[in-house]
Amino acid sequence: MSPHLQSSLFDQTDRLRLGSLDGIARTELDSGAWIDVLPGWLEGSDALFEQLATEVPWRAERRTMYDQVVDVPRLLAFYGPGDPLPHPVLTRARASLSRHYADELGEPFTTAGLCHYRDGRDSVAWHGDRIGRGAREDTMVAILSLGAPRDLLLRPVRGGGAVRRPLGHGDLIVMGGSCQRTWEHAVPKTTRATGPRISVQFRPHGVR
Repeated sequence: MSPHLQSSLFDQTDRLRLGSLDGIARTELDSGAWIDVLPGWLEGSDALFEQLATEVPWRAERRTMYDQVVDVPRLLAFYGPGDPLPHPVLTRARASLSRHYADELGEPFTTAGLCHYRDGRDSVAWHGDRIGRGAREDTMVAILSLGAPRDLLLRPVRGGGAVRRPLGHGDLIVMGGSCQRTWEHAVPKTTRATGPRISVQFRPHGVR
């Protein structure tokens, strides 16, 4: 069973509605990287969180780290090109992002990876999405955040200060340009009381 989500006072509706992407705000980083952020892009996102938390076939993974096999500190699901997404609004979100970024990206978003952070002990370490074309080409990764806000941190690979963005309750962030090659991002563990969060990561084909 998913931990209880405390709904946002600004998301008190069961109606799922995507807002316009015209108001998205871009922040230029360095080395050709940038992020676009749009708070509350999906209205009614807390209701979607509850449905995904209970209906998605989440899987727990174990990975080798430092000569030990450890639990991955989050639950995962992945939908490849052609796979039906677990809710129609996610299909509409992916199509909307593909239209909005068509000129810059030059191709549609085709996959969706989901991460379920059950509480503050779940996390993802510093990384870039460099499996496949993201290691050598500029690309985009769009993340829709559902549930309780968690900090997404970004830092330049060559060293420097981190950028912090708390994301949840239908917020959208798009990482573009060289961001996957020249920057890293993470969702750190926290000892603060926090509710569960689901992130939905839309990517073009061949980027993981």
